[in-house]
Amino acid sequence: MTSEPKITLLLVDDHAMIREGYRSLLKKQARLEVITEASDGAEAYQRFKDMHPDVVIMDLSLPKQGGIETITRIKQREPLAKILVFSMHQNPIFALQALNAGTLGYVTKNSAPEILLQAIYEVYAGRHYLSPDMAQALALEKSGYQHTALKSLSTREFEIFRMLAESRSKEEIARALNLSQKTVSNCHYLIKSKLNVSSDIELIYLAIRMKVINFSELSGSETELLEPTHKITH
Repeated sequence: MTSEPKITLLLVDDHAMIREGYRSLLKKQARLEVITEASDGAEAYQRFKDMHPDVVIMDLSLPKQGGIETITRIKQREPLAKILVFSMHQNPIFALQALNAGTLGYVTKNSAPEILLQAIYEVYAGRHYLSPDMAQALALEKSGYQHTALKSLSTREFEIFRMLAESRSKEEIARALNLSQKTVSNCHYLIKSKLNVSSDIELIYLAIRMKVINFSELSGSETELLEPTHKITH
């Protein structure tokens, strides 16, 4: 009797403890084998090129080059690459952008372990898979102007929007995404135009309101810009 082939995995997450926890879970499955890991997007792309895993399990919130941009780069290199997003983001906009970039599955990190395992097998088989909470979120998604505007962003524009909202400089974004500063500046203008905002402060407000970033994750200097001034000068 011939045993089923191993499914080789690339595990991408910037937290070593999280990778260790999920590696332990995956090791318990006879067919699953984590053959390599990465802590950021650039490293993930290099590991994919070097190791050719069957399935990439990809976080989205990565330092420097983010997950969606990394998915785009991997799919450009290997159109048949099988990628499963495993993310804390429950905003359906992230799932839509990831699917547009070429991922086959999207599972949120508050899902039960068996959901992640089922998703891996489904993606390996070439089928799309969404965790139940994300499937419900997409089904209930409002079709208001702001959601429609966010959906109009390309995957690269969305990644730049997220990084701008985190107050990363254009120079830093250009380095992370392997773009020229002029390209980032042009995208910055297009993003503000598509989202109908006139300033970066409005852009940050919109990102928080649409749950693209969390207010608690902003630095002190950024929150000072957003909070109303309570001092009254007599």
